[in-house]
Amino acid sequence: MLQPTLKHLFEHKTLTKEISKEILTNIASDKYNKSEIAAFLTVFQMRPITVDELTGFRDALLELCIRIDLGDFNTIDMCGTGGDSKNTFNISTLASLVVAGAGAKVSKHGNYGVSSSCGSSNVMEYLGYQFTSDAEKLKRQLDKANICFLHAPLFHPAMKAVAPIRKELGVKTFFNMLGPMVNPSLPQNQLVGVFSLELARLYQYIYQQGTKNFSIIHSLDGYDEVSLTSPFKVITKQGESLLNPSDLGKSLLMENDLYGGETIEQSAKIFTTILDGKGTLVQNNVVIANAAMALHCYEPSKSISDCLSGAEESLKQGRAKNALKILLEI
Repeated sequence: MLQPTLKHLFEHKTLTKEISKEILTNIASDKYNKSEIAAFLTVFQMRPITVDELTGFRDALLELCIRIDLGDFNTIDMCGTGGDSKNTFNISTLASLVVAGAGAKVSKHGNYGVSSSCGSSNVMEYLGYQFTSDAEKLKRQLDKANICFLHAPLFHPAMKAVAPIRKELGVKTFFNMLGPMVNPSLPQNQLVGVFSLELARLYQYIYQQGTKNFSIIHSLDGYDEVSLTSPFKVITKQGESLLNPSDLGKSLLMENDLYGGETIEQSAKIFTTILDGKGTLVQNNVVIANAAMALHCYEPSKSISDCLSGAEESLKQGRAKNALKILLEI
């Protein structure tokens, strides 16, 4: 029964790391009913989640997940928490292909959209990618295409219990915060976009306890990526900086420039148009900016300027498109 915990939470008390881990493990084991889980999820909409709570939830999911060993490769994951309610086109998925086209190895963790109309899994599935948890196949994709896609539900059976509830709620929950933290391949590098400065601080604290090479990105107007619509914060192990679009040689954009369509078909159309080299200057710029930040995270010794050039070449010379083509063929 979750009622005693709910009562504890409704009294504005918080959970320890151990209790948080235990509750998420119980949720995954179907020990609570849907109403209890929905009530539990909404508590963290009312108040900020604590470091202990988020760490406990993460530890539970990593313990319950199906691990995949891609340790033969030096990989990077690029994903946002989602939940920024901005309905942008699939920037991080496109940027992942650009990064793969530039020669880095990407193990992309993704899922269907919950708080947007089209998540990375929706668009990849629409384009014909077949999700797999077969380690050899994923390694082959990484080897040949420089990218593989880890569809969260295949690796996190624990999420099954909450998936329909999250969908029905239709708002961001702490599972949005957990997504980037629980890549089952435990990549050595990660570019992660977050929807609030508060969450960026939580991530910073948690990530600094580990060995992962990371860059946490937050655009000050609420995007969980480099949107080029405002200044953006970049937090790494080395410290933090506030950058403007002009620091990347890019112009300030308007929010409606990043519109991602209302349906999966519309999103996929925008996606393929950009990959075909027929995207607008604005669309190209935002994809290149995010890919460059990922390349800089992957190889911190390279200058941002070199990373921007590498990303631009990958997109404009069709290398990103080729990475997708090879990926779909394998």
